[in-house]
Amino acid sequence: MPGIAGILSKIPLERNEEHLHRMIDCMMHEPFYTSGTYINHQLGLFTGWVCHRGSFSDCMPVVNEKKDLFLLFSGENFADKEVTDRLKKNGHEFDPSNASYLIHLYEEEGDGFLQLLNGWFHGLLVDLRQYKAVLFNDRYGMQRIYYHESKDAFVFASEAKSLLAILPELKQIDPDSFGEFFSCGCVLQNRTLFSNVFLLPGGSAWTFGKDGGVKKDHYFKPTVWENQPALEKEVFYQRLKETFSNILPRYFHSKQPIAMSLTGGLDTRMILATRNDHTDALPCYTFGGMHRDSYDVKVARKIADACQQTHQVLRLDEKFLSDFPNLAEKTVYITDGSLGVNGSPELYINRLAREITPIRMTGNYGSEVLRSVRAFKPDPQNKKFLDPDFMQYVQNAERTFADISKGH
Repeated sequence: MPGIAGILSKIPLERNEEHLHRMIDCMMHEPFYTSGTYINHQLGLFTGWVCHRGSFSDCMPVVNEKKDLFLLFSGENFADKEVTDRLKKNGHEFDPSNASYLIHLYEEEGDGFLQLLNGWFHGLLVDLRQYKAVLFNDRYGMQRIYYHESKDAFVFASEAKSLLAILPELKQIDPDSFGEFFSCGCVLQNRTLFSNVFLLPGGSAWTFGKDGGVKKDHYFKPTVWENQPALEKEVFYQRLKETFSNILPRYFHSKQPIAMSLTGGLDTRMILATRNDHTDALPCYTFGGMHRDSYDVKVARKIADACQQTHQVLRLDEKFLSDFPNLAEKTVYITDGSLGVNGSPELYINRLAREITPIRMTGNYGSEVLRSVRAFKPDPQNKKFLDPDFMQYVQNAERTFADISKGH
C-alpha cells in the first residue's frame, strides 16, 4: 500500500541502497502505484516512497526554493483555504491540490507546522540547514509506521514486510502480541505481531541528528483533548454542528472524481445530509452480499434517494468465490497479518469501487465517537478450545486492554 520506507544508518554500508529498493518493491502492490527514492549520504539517510498516481502525495519529494528542505509525505492533509492563501501571499509557489505546500508551511512555522496538519498521514522531513531528519505521523497513528532499532541503524516502513525483507531475523511471532491479536483483533501498545518490530506512536516527531542519535518527542498527546472542560449538551451540539459543517467541504476538494461509500451508519448519514447539494452529483454505493439486501443497503438506498443522488450496490458474486484463495492470501500479505481471510471481501469490493471513481469517501467511528459505543474490546474466548499455555497470553491481553482503557 502507499507509504514511505527508509534506513537511517549509523555506519556506511554499500548494501543500504540495495536494501532500500527491496523495501520499496515490497510495497508495490498495484500497477497504478508510483515510487521513487531520496538518498542523503551526509545524514546516512536512504529513503523512498510509494503513492497512488494523481493523489495528494504524488509530488514527492517536496523541495523548497533553496533546495535545503525536503519532505516525503504519505496520506492526506485537509487544510483551511486560508492556510494555502497565506503561503501564496508570502511568495511561495506550489500546487494547492497536492502536498507541495507543506514544505513552505514548515518554512513559515518551523516544527510547529505539525500542529497545523489534519488527516491521516506520516512523513519524513529533511532539514539540511540543521542537518536533521524528522519522522512523524498523524495524531493517532492511523497511518502506520513500522520500525526496528539497532546499534547500527534505524529502519522504518509503512509495511512490516519491508523490514522483514532485509532483516529476516525479525520473522518471529511475539506471543504476547499474538494473544492480543487473538483476543482483541489487533496488537496493543504500539507493538506488532513480530518481536522487535514496533509502531511509531501517534503524534510522534522523532528527530535524527548527524551524530546518529534520535530524540523521541511528541507534538500531540490525546490527553490534551480528552482533558478539556466538558460542555453543556446544548453547547456541545451547536459547536459540533458548526464545526462539522465548516470542515466537511475540505474533504471534497479534489482534482479526481469522488463517490460516496454509503452505509446505514451515523457517520455517512451525517456527511450526506450536511453536504446535501442536489446540483452537485455524488455517486453513492453500498457494499452488499450475494443473496439479499442488508440493513446498510436498505437504509443507504433511501438516503441517496432523499438526497437525489444515484445509488448502486457493489456485491460479492461468483467471481469473488472463485478468486477467494488468491484474495485471502493477498489480504493477509498486504496487511502484514493485521487482517485475516475474513477481510478479503473488502479487497474485492474496493476494486469494484475504484472502477467507479478513484476516491472513495466514507465515514468511520461515528457511533463510537458521538454515542460512546465501544465496538473495540476483547472477545470472550471459549477456554476449552485453547491450549492452556496460549490461554495465559489471551488473559494477559484482557488485562492489558483494561489497563490502557482507564481514563479514556
